[in-house]
Amino acid sequence: MEQQPNRLINEKSPYLLQHAWNPVDWHPWGEEAFRKAQQQELPIFLSSGYSTCHWCHVMERESFEDPEIAGFLNAHFVPVKLDREEHPDIDRFYMLFVQATTSNAGWPMSVWMTPDRKPFFGGSYFPPAERWGMPSFRSVLETLARMWEHDRPKLLASAGSIMDQLFDIAKPQSGPGDVSDAHAARCFEALAQRFDAEWGGFGNAPKFPQPSILGFLFSHAARTGNQTAADMALVTLRKMAAGGLHDQLGVTGRGGGGFARYSTDRFWHVPHFEKMLYDNAQLAASYLEAYQLTGEALFADTARDIFNYVLCDMTSPEGGFWSAEDADSLDPNGSGEKREGTFYVWTEEEIGNLLDPDEAVLFMEAYGVRPEGNAPVDPHGEFIGRNILKRTASDEELTNRFGLSMDEASRRLKEARSKLFESRLTRPRPGLDDKILVAWNGMMISALAKGALVLRDKKLLEAAERAALFILGTLYDSATGKLLRRYRDGEAAIDGKASDYACMIQALIDLYQASLDPEYLSTAIALAETQIERFFDQKQGVFYSTAFDDESAPLRMIEDNDTAEPSPNSVSAFNYLRLAAMTGRDELREIALRTINFFSSTLDANPVALPLMLAARAMADTAPAQLIVSGKRSDPAIQRFVEAASRHFQPELTILHANENVEWLPSEAVAIAKDHHGQPAAWLCAKGQCYPAVTEPEELDTLLKSLG
Repeated sequence: MEQQPNRLINEKSPYLLQHAWNPVDWHPWGEEAFRKAQQQELPIFLSSGYSTCHWCHVMERESFEDPEIAGFLNAHFVPVKLDREEHPDIDRFYMLFVQATTSNAGWPMSVWMTPDRKPFFGGSYFPPAERWGMPSFRSVLETLARMWEHDRPKLLASAGSIMDQLFDIAKPQSGPGDVSDAHAARCFEALAQRFDAEWGGFGNAPKFPQPSILGFLFSHAARTGNQTAADMALVTLRKMAAGGLHDQLGVTGRGGGGFARYSTDRFWHVPHFEKMLYDNAQLAASYLEAYQLTGEALFADTARDIFNYVLCDMTSPEGGFWSAEDADSLDPNGSGEKREGTFYVWTEEEIGNLLDPDEAVLFMEAYGVRPEGNAPVDPHGEFIGRNILKRTASDEELTNRFGLSMDEASRRLKEARSKLFESRLTRPRPGLDDKILVAWNGMMISALAKGALVLRDKKLLEAAERAALFILGTLYDSATGKLLRRYRDGEAAIDGKASDYACMIQALIDLYQASLDPEYLSTAIALAETQIERFFDQKQGVFYSTAFDDESAPLRMIEDNDTAEPSPNSVSAFNYLRLAAMTGRDELREIALRTINFFSSTLDANPVALPLMLAARAMADTAPAQLIVSGKRSDPAIQRFVEAASRHFQPELTILHANENVEWLPSEAVAIAKDHHGQPAAWLCAKGQCYPAVTEPEELDTLLKSLG
């Protein structure tokens, strides 16, 4: 009998569609599943993950494709699949339960709950047979089914008690004091203790890029003069750029490049090969900041490489940005198996066959290629005889070893990379998660807008504007001010979360500063007002992750950590400080300050929990800086003023275009527009005083340098 798809075949999520042909009778998260559980008096089994999750694929192959396991699961539970990227608030609530009850929190997340969605048992990946000290998935199912049948009152009582505790944990109270310099000092001290001075990053393995921490370190250095803080971030960024975490085969205008999710070792060498849009967006911003601080070409080149990857490999025909590429891909030798990293790794023989002999020797020395393979960590034997490209010798070192000029060494390596890149194009590509998420697109639009100014590249601004117009035209209702979260295959759906509003507001502010188009800032202000109305708790002074009328999650929660993605509260604190400075609206600054100070208790307990919030607090306590430019927006002289200002790392600087027809501009900008009749000029106010107008970008650059 031909196998039929389950209910997931009607979904849009690539992750759910991956499971649409499982023999498991999957339901998407929603009322149909809850009604069935109530009517049949069955517990719900929730499996949450995402399409590029390696261990999600493993558990699918081992358990969800097994007819016997599927049959037992269908008979005794109501199976529900959740895409954690579409519904981060639901996932986070149940992850809180798993973290509180086990030491093994990750994806796939497995949670068993009552028909009214109260959890009573949870974990992460379960193997098909007992191993690694973990029970088999089948044995867990059998035990829980038996308990539900014979000891249900005890399970229900336990679930009710757990739910009460989760409600207490999930609703942190505002701290009794204010966030202060002491919190920032303690955060820096904690990071300094964990810093790997040799390889960069924090702690041992696995190592994550953690752009939120890098942003805090740059901010802390600027505020305190602590150069060690900046050096910690710069060392980390240099080491990551040289490592296997960074796809070394980026070819300008063709694709490749970008960064993988994290490194399994302390050397940034052996990555978990999935590539996420949100990681690359945040890292592009970090490399741009490093370039502003140092002028070092490596940082600018790495930012360009990330943009090249996203614009070539991760951009939809509509202009939005896709979500992720998988870690796994098909074996190019035709075995039919998917393995992690197959698309990216090389044998010495493959490289020798593709390159001329002299070229191959140079390339192998530059990228650490070895006959036996070069992976320092390989617990599953996946990389025997295979090489993960990592820069092990600089151009300068190669010139000495091979008697070449710098230009010649660089040229040969570029040609070699291009040849390997062309060969790699013939391999089966990793799977693509082609949904478009507003929050992640907002991060990428913001990075591109900044990159357009810092790197002086109009193509980046064009890409940012195209993506923003797609989001605003497809997922934004200007009449209600509401955002939707996800677009895929012609469907815009799912109520926007606080992160979608926060990241899109940030994107529009940055787009305004790059383009000076007032429509972007007008829309940012409108979105900010909607975010306050729908997410801000006026009593406590903080943003919830879910809107007041969104009932999809069991509980409205508050994001109190800057993790792989920044907390929407941290992003919002920056946004409202910037909007207050640009509009003169003090009530927006008050919202930012209340949001920052809400987390004083969180930062008392863990000063590294919210590094970006500490950076926002530093901005709030720094004398505001504002640049007002006059002249026609189309005048190239205006753009040169903005680019001159963008050479400097000065996060508190806001940029306004004087225009007497824009209602939200503060009075001083309107006065300048009226008095100067469109002539190109720039006025800077910083460090408590305003300076005479300048008419040349070089004068502005000199003035900003003199201010440190």
